[in-house]
Amino acid sequence: MRGPAKSTVAETVRPAGRARPRGGPVARVLSGILLLALFAALVGLGTWQMQRLHWKEGLLAAIAERRNAPPVDVDAIAAMVEAGTDIEYRPVRVSGVFVNAGERHFFATYNGQSGFYVYTPLTLADGRTVLINRGFVPYERKDPATRPESQPSGPVTVTGLARARLDAKPSWVVPDNDLGKNIFYWKDWTAMTTAAGLSPARTLPFFIDADATPDPGRLPVGGVTQFDLPNNHLQYALTWYGLALALVAVSGLFLFRRRAETRADPASIKEETPE
Repeated sequence: MRGPAKSTVAETVRPAGRARPRGGPVARVLSGILLLALFAALVGLGTWQMQRLHWKEGLLAAIAERRNAPPVDVDAIAAMVEAGTDIEYRPVRVSGVFVNAGERHFFATYNGQSGFYVYTPLTLADGRTVLINRGFVPYERKDPATRPESQPSGPVTVTGLARARLDAKPSWVVPDNDLGKNIFYWKDWTAMTTAAGLSPARTLPFFIDADATPDPGRLPVGGVTQFDLPNNHLQYALTWYGLALALVAVSGLFLFRRRAETRADPASIKEETPE
């Protein structure tokens, strides 16, 4: 005689409160690959920021060293430009006569006040010119007629820092220069030179930021060069590394709980294994 039939339904019914393990071997492998890729990306970003940190520290050290060097003449700076050497923040001294009619105005803020940096061509003894950032004037003093005392007519000597020209607008968010209103939003050397009526071939291909030596008329205010370059790369690196550690911690906690559930319910292993 046959015994009573066994119900296969009863074997597959799980006790209440126990969740069926989710995902099979393929899903677990894909999840592992995704987690490893994300971990590698986070660590890579942190390492990149550390590399940027070393680069920025070297740049700041180089700037500090250059600023304390004795000034050279413009021919030395011009030779560096020709050789492809970085000229940023190198002290320079030059003598000549300002071409006041060629003033160009660069929109800027200084000590929380809106206004302009005044770029004025300086004609050297040999006829060449160089654009000098003489410093800041308030917005309402843009017109030279409001500050006639700032228009020297005789020979002057300017000591300052060499600044490189820009090859293109630094960002799409920067407005285009308004040549008609003589307002510049980025240092377009070619446009400044042409608008000032200068010959590009006879104009030195860089700028000079004048130092803080007081102007006889107190305007423009010199010494406006910015040196406070942001250096947040260590903070960024710690953020990326911290996210990587958090990912490891969360993944480890998940695996720990998963194994704990498996040990508490050995039958789940049998159900996931095909007969």
